[in-house]
Amino acid sequence: MEQKLFALQRLTAMIMAPFVLIHVGLIVYAVQGGLTAGEILSRTQGSLGWITFYTLFVVSVAIHVPIGVRNILIEWAKLTRTTAGIVSAVFSALLLFMGLRAVVAVGGLLS
Repeated sequence: MEQKLFALQRLTAMIMAPFVLIHVGLIVYAVQGGLTAGEILSRTQGSLGWITFYTLFVVSVAIHVPIGVRNILIEWAKLTRTTAGIVSAVFSALLLFMGLRAVVAVGGLLS
């Protein structure tokens, strides 16, 4: 189990790396360009490309981060693997819910 989680975390890290670079690049572009939140939303709403991009980003984060949190809970908080796994699974579900909720809002899927 530990080896599979290790491999899964490394795989999601490789997936997330370009997403992070693109996301940060877009933030820099938007800030330097003086774009308002409304202007940014008008460019992203309804865009299948951005919806797909951020959905994959959110799913990768919701897998990657809780694996690291699980390891911290085991090593530092001295939780059992089972308890740490449960806490991490709940955290993963929370990240996934909040992230996908943001994708729906930014993508304009509720409009």
